[in-house]
Amino acid sequence: MIFPLPFAGLFVPLHPTMEERIIIGLDAKRIVRNGTGLGSYGRTLVRDLSAFPDLDLRLYAPDKGRDDLRLQVTESEHLSYCYPRGWQPGGKGYWRSRGIVRQLRHDGVQLYHGLSGELPVGISRAGIPSVVTIHDLIFMRHPEYYNKVDVKIYTKKFFATLKEADRIVAISECTRRDICELGDIDESRVDVVYQSCALRFTAEPEARKLWQVRERYDLPDRYVLCVGSIEERKNALLAVKALHWLPDDVTLVLVGRATPYAEQVQAYIYENRLNPRVMMIHDVTDDDLPAFYRMADAFVYPSRYEGFGIPVIEAIRMGLPVVACTGSCLEEAGGPDSLYVDPDDAEGLAQAIRKVLFGADGRQQRIDRSRDYVRRFDNNDAASRFVRIYHELLGLPYGE
Repeated sequence: MIFPLPFAGLFVPLHPTMEERIIIGLDAKRIVRNGTGLGSYGRTLVRDLSAFPDLDLRLYAPDKGRDDLRLQVTESEHLSYCYPRGWQPGGKGYWRSRGIVRQLRHDGVQLYHGLSGELPVGISRAGIPSVVTIHDLIFMRHPEYYNKVDVKIYTKKFFATLKEADRIVAISECTRRDICELGDIDESRVDVVYQSCALRFTAEPEARKLWQVRERYDLPDRYVLCVGSIEERKNALLAVKALHWLPDDVTLVLVGRATPYAEQVQAYIYENRLNPRVMMIHDVTDDDLPAFYRMADAFVYPSRYEGFGIPVIEAIRMGLPVVACTGSCLEEAGGPDSLYVDPDDAEGLAQAIRKVLFGADGRQQRIDRSRDYVRRFDNNDAASRFVRIYHELLGLPYGE
């Protein structure tokens, strides 16, 4: 029996039996280990895919990882985690890159999806169709931000994956261009499926929640928010320097994992006596983060290069105007009503932020138009696109 999905206008089997379900294997290493970035992408997509009753999802991870992350994806009759069976020569890394293929065949996996830019070696030879999501090629475009050995490893894996993959998916047009140029492949081989944003960034936090978060983290009355790992590529120092041209009552709140670069940022803060106007917070929970967005004046994302920039979407969904930097995909993520400046122009960044602070002319209209723009990234769209790709690769009918 067939019925239409109202949110996508597509068709899937109604309550299929286990025999009728398509067994999809997915790389779950980042799902159980990474709190943000690739981990968030995987968890959000898998939760959305679980709404399709004709899929039997098997999440393959080298270990159980972090309980708090793994349990964000609830196991069910047709969604389960799978781990290495028995002793693995070469350990967990070998299993994920090669040994997993035998287990996929044993489990009857009909298609494998590499969620973080990698596919196991030999999957094509084993006759298992595969899809890979490639998020960015920053390690090739800007190798200066990476260890030289890591660049060689990542580059080797990238070219090996291109040979294995039946379908290649980029999360943005920017990443698609990088794949085609740096991988020397025709653009017809690469689809673009925009990254989904977690549903928690669509709901209005309750007033009590806002008060609790403000008290818990001692947040200032007026602040500009920046979310993302505090690392050189993400360029948080530019936002700190912009404070020189912003009103004295505006604080910069940096939320993200600290790296050695954070010490450089901290040194500048102390040298310029900006201590009272900058907060670095490294341990914000997923549950509290939407409130950070909701209480801010504006969102700033000064990154020099991104594959997509999901925090831009999160901010817009939570009702914030966005100021970001040129040079990668951020204009694609934020749309024409966000503002963009050169990643080395601190004064320009400050001037743009002034244009979107509370009380600025046209602020609400800018927010409303940006919200309309980011509707193209709504959650179920990404899952629907991937389900269609799965069916196409397997030669199964899907929709009309």
